Amino acid sequence: MNGADALITTLADNGVTACFANPGTSEMQFVAALDREPRMRSVLCLFEGVATGAADGYGRMTGTPACTLLHLGPGYANGAANLHNARRAFTPVVNIIGDHAVGHRQYDAPLNSDIAALAAPNSLWIKSADSADAVGPLAAEAVAASLGAPGGGACLILPADSAWNATAVAGPVVGRPRFGVPDPVAVAAAAKAVKAAAKPVLLLGSGACGEAAIAAAGRIAAAGVRVLTDTFTARQARGEGRFRPDKLPYFGEQALKDLEGVDLMVLVATTEPVAFFAYPDRPSVLVPDGCATLTLSDRSTDAAAALEALAELLGAPATGAVESYAPPPAPAGKLDAWVMGAAIARHMPAGAIVSDDAVTAGLPIFTQTRNARAHDWLSLTGGAIGQGIPLAIGAAVACPDRKVLSLNGDGAAMYTVQGLWTIARERLDVTVVVFANHAYRILGIEMGRTGGGEPGPAASRLLDLGDPRIDWVSVASGLGVAAERVETAEAFDEAMARAMREPGPRLIEAAMR
Repeated sequence: MNGADALITTLADNGVTACFANPGTSEMQFVAALDREPRMRSVLCLFEGVATGAADGYGRMTGTPACTLLHLGPGYANGAANLHNARRAFTPVVNIIGDHAVGHRQYDAPLNSDIAALAAPNSLWIKSADSADAVGPLAAEAVAASLGAPGGGACLILPADSAWNATAVAGPVVGRPRFGVPDPVAVAAAAKAVKAAAKPVLLLGSGACGEAAIAAAGRIAAAGVRVLTDTFTARQARGEGRFRPDKLPYFGEQALKDLEGVDLMVLVATTEPVAFFAYPDRPSVLVPDGCATLTLSDRSTDAAAALEALAELLGAPATGAVESYAPPPAPAGKLDAWVMGAAIARHMPAGAIVSDDAVTAGLPIFTQTRNARAHDWLSLTGGAIGQGIPLAIGAAVACPDRKVLSLNGDGAAMYTVQGLWTIARERLDVTVVVFANHAYRILGIEMGRTGGGEPGPAASRLLDLGDPRIDWVSVASGLGVAAERVETAEAFDEAMARAMREPGPRLIEAAMR
């Protein structure tokens, strides 16, 4: 056994059995060791941002980390944007980052870098295994660190000689940390405050959007308390048979208008909401004047149990209102996000997983699918676009028996378009929808909101994707994914019906202009 064997065996012993990889020379021992560990599924990704986003999607759906295999500091840096999103989703991920042999570092070879410094912003834990005997124990530490409540990223730096040298030391199987028990004092204080408030709201973070927590929140809503979720949550149980909370609006002024008159905000697995960006003469903190805030449970506490306890103290009904399946009528006419949302709601099967990187098309589709069949919705938690395709890869690897739908703005999809090749190679049941408006439309909106005014000729060229126009059917076909272009609501409805009925992979280009 060498260090690479010890690493992969330790990961597999601890339930880490998926590896999303973009390896290089320093990782060849790891690659070779994969042939000796049948429990580990290796998935090649042609760009590190695909690998890291896929690991995020896998972790969100399983609660168990996947590992990534990245080539030194530049490889990690290429994947950092989707690890930022994973950090904001509190997803367990174990990153294996190859490094130069320990004795070679002193020569400052061209690929040498400060890997720990690059990884620090998105990591709960970072260590380098500077001997083969250290690899296995540190791998177990990394898994344990990633699983700590509420979860996050761990980075194990693997020097090449630590991988190739012999060792007799494998890492232990680590216990899984549990979320904390709700504090009865905090629950009682929240119940008292809610009863005294004229217009209270509950704000749910990602950890409070699972099926059990959503059901408990529905009980509280049935007792007369409005329930909201954060604008973007890691994974939300939605659709038929589930309670549907409102979503905090994205734009700050809309959020404050929606919260007008609220005098108590109870935070559940989240913190005080803030605007995504600063704007001239607009507030950053999205809590109305005169509104008190109170934390029912933090992110390390069992949110479902805390909500159940609060529901009991409020004398809430045993069950809350839930959605019924109510498919919209067949859409017709102009192709826009609202009619596409209707088509998705009509045809999306029970158990589907939605990876949302739809940007300006996202909210209409989210709204239209509130009465769809039961599904899970994965949002862009960190705001770094380019997540939609990779996240879908990880979700499909994690849940091969479930249909996965990836919603993408065309600009966002180009960030990680290499993921289409991995979807084809792994024959994943993923339908990718690209909303082709040939513009960074969200930036056109933000140009005015930040006081930039109407874009002139030079500015417009930085917001326009239409010259040359991206031919998504050709791009997808070249990467091995069957694709079609649709230009009307009727055609999109038919394409969605086929995609949801037949196994993927498949891409639909929605030509919005």
